[in-house]
Amino acid sequence: MFSEDDLLPISALQHLAFCERQWGLIHLECLWDENQLTAQGRHLHEKTDSPETEVRADIRTARGLRLRSLRLGLSGIADVVEFHRSPEGMMLDGVDGLWQPLPVEYKRGRPKPDHCDEVQLCAQALCLEEMTKTTINVGMLYYGMPRRRYEVQIDSALRDITEGLCKHLHELTQAGKTPTARFEKKCKMCSLMNQCLPETLGKRIKARQYLEAIIAGADTEGAI
Repeated sequence: MFSEDDLLPISALQHLAFCERQWGLIHLECLWDENQLTAQGRHLHEKTDSPETEVRADIRTARGLRLRSLRLGLSGIADVVEFHRSPEGMMLDGVDGLWQPLPVEYKRGRPKPDHCDEVQLCAQALCLEEMTKTTINVGMLYYGMPRRRYEVQIDSALRDITEGLCKHLHELTQAGKTPTARFEKKCKMCSLMNQCLPETLGKRIKARQYLEAIIAGADTEGAI
């Protein structure tokens, strides 16, 4: 069990799942640079992060709900948590009946080829399970480009991946060292590419080779 002082943001888990170096630059070195994609994502979350509750028939929708897990050492704010009336649900203060929580995470773009969004959603579900003493088997990812929801099964495989990343997140945080750069196709979509320099640093050119390349370039220019 972690203490309140040891809690790390759920968003850090999503950054880590996407790229260890991106996580280090943001959460260790406190670097950030916004591009069109991150600006659209921030605007989308601003619409959902204001705390409020909406009631429609058998669904109660909570926005900006604070989450935490002392077992995993995580905290954060859920975009949306829907509580559906269900005989297998939980009791809500001052509300009749039983209600089953359903986390809904909003993303500005399209579904991604990796599992970083699913990990973030699963982490929210695990926090909710600990807070509400219920089991959550399903969550939802809403993507702004197709403007539709995708159901995500909170199964044992996704739970194992998420909990493994939680452990790795705390290990890296304790080590306090930003991972080295490694260039991949997804780097071109990252707003931190200019700070990360994956194409340059990822090659791990030694100082001597770098100087030799500069000298060779200077000789070539002199010959011209």
